[in-house]
Amino acid sequence: MEAAGAGTPPSQPPAPHPAVAPLAFLLGKWRGEGEGSFPTISSFRYGEELLFSHHPSKPVISYTQKTWKAASGEPMHAESGYWRPRPDGSVEVVIAQSTGLAEVQKGSYDAEKKTVTLQSELVCNASKVKQITRAFQVADGELSYIVQMATITTSLQPHLKALLKKI
Repeated sequence: MEAAGAGTPPSQPPAPHPAVAPLAFLLGKWRGEGEGSFPTISSFRYGEELLFSHHPSKPVISYTQKTWKAASGEPMHAESGYWRPRPDGSVEVVIAQSTGLAEVQKGSYDAEKKTVTLQSELVCNASKVKQITRAFQVADGELSYIVQMATITTSLQPHLKALLKKI
């Protein structure tokens, strides 16, 4: 006798909420390496894991990120938040960082090009950081991003960049 379900194909994950569907290219767990620099700090390398998850009944993506020192594996930074895509191609993002800093960002996405660009509307609980931008792109199965930052003493310039693969 055949086991129950032995002849049936594996089930597909549920379709994303229609509002999230244009950003489905981000969904899943990504892992890789990045590097950081800024005029006021020494350059560094890090490992990173990003998770974009979603419940099909909700028009929002949950976001978590963690990094560790590339050489030792020691934890570095973590953040989490929510991404809310809008039908007009805009996206609203809130992020809370492990440092106590919070960001409210707005931006746009292009589902065909698999890109998202974000600009801070508000950076809270930060005495020095004044502006943060984030640019994401998925190409050839890899997620890359660049984070730029401005502080009270430096203009907007690259701070972090990474290349991640879906796992």
